[in-house]
Amino acid sequence: MSEDLKVADGQVIVMEYTLQVDGETIDTSAGHGPIEFIQGVGNIVPGLEKALYGMAVGESKDVVVAAVDGYGEMDSEAFMDVPRDQFPEDIPMEVGTQLELHDEADQPMVARIDQVGDTTVRLDFNHPLAGKELHFAVKIAGLRSATDEELDHGHVHSGHTH
Repeated sequence: MSEDLKVADGQVIVMEYTLQVDGETIDTSAGHGPIEFIQGVGNIVPGLEKALYGMAVGESKDVVVAAVDGYGEMDSEAFMDVPRDQFPEDIPMEVGTQLELHDEADQPMVARIDQVGDTTVRLDFNHPLAGKELHFAVKIAGLRSATDEELDHGHVHSGHTH
């Protein structure tokens, strides 16, 4: 008798999910179709990846992921004060406005306006979900072994982009 496939490292997981934070749905696969990722290579947050091991196709689970196993705790050092006159005029000077900046190595970095002062603006470089407990409702919609090429590249090659 063949054993049904269970979630394990090196498998492509097809998963439906809804993510709630503070009682609010902030991300869901509903209407977009399930996501596909390789288990065990860090494609998803560690706390969720850990909870999926051993699940079978068709199985559903509610998973609560602590901030430390999700997007990390808030980093009190990930803030920067920038002179207000360095911002282009078309950027709304409002708390929560998201900006994409580039660091010295020209890597994109996302920041949000945390405080607006008379002469300076405080930027927050933490992930928007840092410090948050993540509530996932997940359902395994499919499982297959990853190809050697997918394992080599660390992501799924199915033509689905997310």
